[in-house]
Amino acid sequence: MPEPDEVRRAAEALRMLGDPTRLNILWALMQGETSVACLAELAHTSPTAVSQHLTKLRLAGLVTNRREGTFVIYTLADRHLEALLRQTLSHAGHRPPTEAELQHG
Repeated sequence: MPEPDEVRRAAEALRMLGDPTRLNILWALMQGETSVACLAELAHTSPTAVSQHLTKLRLAGLVTNRREGTFVIYTLADRHLEALLRQTLSHAGHRPPTEAELQHG
């Protein structure tokens, strides 16, 4: 069995992936580091909302940031997250049909 602290960190990471805006932000960061304004445009939301999500993602250890002049630049904390995101979205695209889809399909 994994250590309790590992299980807690894994559950927190998965909880962070449970929000569509955070998934979009993380997916955008897979393309490379960028600013809040750019992430807001890519995620189709406001810079304020992106900043709030980035704070949660940073506290969960999923993203890091650095200052570049007046800008704060964000990046994925590690490449393991990229594999997890790809698998998660791939899994979502390969779900079995729902009963309603089977009945009307």
